[in-house]
Amino acid sequence: MGEIFTGLPWWVKWIAVPVIALVVFGGLIATVVGFVIGLLFKLLVFVALVGGLIYVVRRFMSGSSSRGDW
Repeated sequence: MGEIFTGLPWWVKWIAVPVIALVVFGGLIATVVGFVIGLLFKLLVFVALVGGLIYVVRRFMSGSSSRGDW
């Protein structure tokens, strides 16, 4: 692979090739990044809801134990 870029100017290696790669694979990269960000957001919402549920259940259980059994 290095032999292909040997005689080319520096701007072809460091500017033109990455720009072409972004144009060709830009949609794929954006899709993958959007999927990962969406997954992290859903994971954060899940953790927050489970944490809130555990907090509410523990608070309810500690409050109801002083009133006696059902």
